[in-house]
Amino acid sequence: MGKALQVNSDNFIAEVLEFPGVVLVDFWGPGCAPCRALAPVLDAVAEANDGVAKVVKVDISESDDVANHYGITTIPTIMIFKNGDLIDQLMGVQSKAKLQGIIDENK
Repeated sequence: MGKALQVNSDNFIAEVLEFPGVVLVDFWGPGCAPCRALAPVLDAVAEANDGVAKVVKVDISESDDVANHYGITTIPTIMIFKNGDLIDQLMGVQSKAKLQGIIDENK
């Protein structure tokens, strides 16, 4: 994969909820400086876990229905799904080590 995959309302179910394994979902917005700071961390996590876990990004301005469904009020918000079930949620910029630890605990 190499980079975080862009996901929207049309493919969220297929890419996240129907994925058999761990998915980190970054809810972000283009005008959000912390979101931009988190982007390279997410890409590094995606590259390090290619074939093990999936890392996706959801632009809340383009997929507000998905963001509303999950009650996103602060960005960046990272939600972690496993086999379609929400198992954890983090707000704000996170370190690569923190995100990797969550993947390692749940793979």
